[in-house]
Amino acid sequence: MKTNQKLMEKVKSLLKEKGQKALEIARQSVLQEKIECEPLNEALRYFMEEIWLDVPHPALLSLTCEAVGGNPDATANIGAAIALLAGAADIHDDIIDQSSIKDGKETVFGKFGKDIALLAGDALLFKGLMMLHEACKRFPKNKKQEILRLSKQAFFKIGSAEAKETSFKGKFDLPAEEYFKIIENKTAVAEATAKIGAIIGGGTREEIAILGHYGKILSILMTIRDEFIDIFELKEIKNRVENECLPLPILFTFKDPKKQNKIVYLLKKGELTEKNRDKILDIVMNAVETQELKEKMIALIKEAHQQLKHIKRNKETLQLILDSTLEGLK
Repeated sequence: MKTNQKLMEKVKSLLKEKGQKALEIARQSVLQEKIECEPLNEALRYFMEEIWLDVPHPALLSLTCEAVGGNPDATANIGAAIALLAGAADIHDDIIDQSSIKDGKETVFGKFGKDIALLAGDALLFKGLMMLHEACKRFPKNKKQEILRLSKQAFFKIGSAEAKETSFKGKFDLPAEEYFKIIENKTAVAEATAKIGAIIGGGTREEIAILGHYGKILSILMTIRDEFIDIFELKEIKNRVENECLPLPILFTFKDPKKQNKIVYLLKKGELTEKNRDKILDIVMNAVETQELKEKMIALIKEAHQQLKHIKRNKETLQLILDSTLEGLK
């Protein structure tokens, strides 16, 4: 997949700059815990030091706080808590999906097995909840209540979306629109994070709503981008076929019955080879249905750009992050 390295690297660098402080707070808070079970301790250390890089959530929190005139440093502890909660959800999600490899590295599930992965996810969940409640103490009662309400609502919603997704495992007849709704529901954490940043920064109701919607759109775009990336990775596409839903671009291509029959035949034709994966890629990337998905992404970007006109600060930065999600897909 072609990428504009300059734009992608610029966005990655920006997100790291904005989210690194919160990430380090989260990392150190977990690593300083004294855990007697060495395998669990090793699993947590592996996750925190080797594979975990959730800068997007704390970066989004910082950027939306700054966008309404707030001090981004005030978001660090909340950002650390949300990052840990999201990390817990990621580990549990890998268990559900039986994902052994992600981004070329073993997951906690892949390296340590289901039991240790489950306990590691639980540890991050408890730590994240404690940090969230502690971080909220410094805010006025109304802000504290709203932050906790949004956080609870978001993680309940993402849990429901994950549960619904499991019911479609291994099914090749999942309508693209149905899976898109699941993806929309899984953006709940990003939407809540963006709103919380604006709340901490003292934003108006309109600003909070606009930035929350921005967070939702950004998360949808990033997820769709990841869905495209998955069809290029042989191990990932194999796992998607066996343990998850098929990637969204494939489901969009299935709107054409002839293309669906060709792809299903290749997927069911014994062990998926690189040659057959390439055939699937060729069908998907050249399909008019895939272009429809790309146009959907473009429409979402335009919608977010339009709404950001009402935001006075960080507008160009927020727009740049949106635009980067389409790089390499055109």
